[in-house]
Amino acid sequence: MAGIQYSFRSPPLLPTTEEDIVSRLRLLRSRRVGIATYRRLIAEHGTAAAALEALPEIAKASGVSDYVIYPIERAHAELAAGRKAGAQLIIEGGPDYPATLSDISDSPPILWAIGSLALLERPMVALVGARNASSLGTRMAKKLAEELGSEGITVVSGLARGIDAAAHLGALSGGTVAVQAGGVDVIYPAENAKLASDIAKKGLRLSEMPMGLQPQARHFPARNRIISGLAQAVVVVEAAAKSGSLITARNALDQGRDVLAVPGHPFDARAWGCNMLIRDGATLVRNARDVIEAINTTPRITEISTSPVPAPKPSLRETAALHSQILARLGPSPVAEDQLARDMRAQASDLAPALIDLELDGKILRQAGGLLSRLT
Repeated sequence: MAGIQYSFRSPPLLPTTEEDIVSRLRLLRSRRVGIATYRRLIAEHGTAAAALEALPEIAKASGVSDYVIYPIERAHAELAAGRKAGAQLIIEGGPDYPATLSDISDSPPILWAIGSLALLERPMVALVGARNASSLGTRMAKKLAEELGSEGITVVSGLARGIDAAAHLGALSGGTVAVQAGGVDVIYPAENAKLASDIAKKGLRLSEMPMGLQPQARHFPARNRIISGLAQAVVVVEAAAKSGSLITARNALDQGRDVLAVPGHPFDARAWGCNMLIRDGATLVRNARDVIEAINTTPRITEISTSPVPAPKPSLRETAALHSQILARLGPSPVAEDQLARDMRAQASDLAPALIDLELDGKILRQAGGLLSRLT
């Protein structure tokens, strides 16, 4: 099971009994069962219960001996903890499951929720950014969230300190969703305890993790894909050149979401990530109106002109794809730039801006004689 990637995905069947819900919880929480394996097993065996029965033999065939299924007592304990916390269980395929989240390939099969599920039926925009945010950054996030909420847009963020907290605070009256990295009943960081309590009363908290789970570093990237997956667009308010917010932006691109960014001063390291995104084609955000116009924009037919039209600037998604293609072609051994262009069947002039970007980002090294190599 481990190390195998499955692309198979069939329409999820709505569980009809608590027994089926318990079986789904046990299957999903069992060792080495990821989202793709969970879906494949249910599709192949018809029900979660049947998949559980087959799981030990499947594990044995994969070279895993003494495989133990997730205990039924722990699944019942999780359901009891959810009821005690006032949380609702949302199952993929059910009426409360967010439609936008169903679009992504690795959507969570199960979500715990505390608060108003009605917020998931509205248009959603994610606001993310630096934890060590500046005063201007937090003010901008709060203002954007207030304005978006007043327009009937649900603001999604990650309940972290800094930009996330400011976005949730600004959107409390208009509607906000906090996606948590640990259990939905575990508040992290502790300083956001009151904010989390207010969101439970006026907004919505979500998590795919088991009740009571303390968040660990590896849980945050997984949380980020849900933040971007819920939203039509992701707005990065402040972010360093290498930050979790840029991971969320990359998730958004992979999921077909729009990416927008608030510009910042070039001397402020907290703005470098946003400025890089804008340089690469992200929509520049000055206010909520820019966000609303971006997500509501539809192609319009204009009068055909016979005048020469400059080539359109590549989108952020196209730029990111080109960067990935170049890096995949390069290694530690130097390659001539014109040879790279031939290998990629591209014009050298088309590759030049991307090569400059990668060189400035410290990902490639340009050597004498027009040679290029990848830095590792």
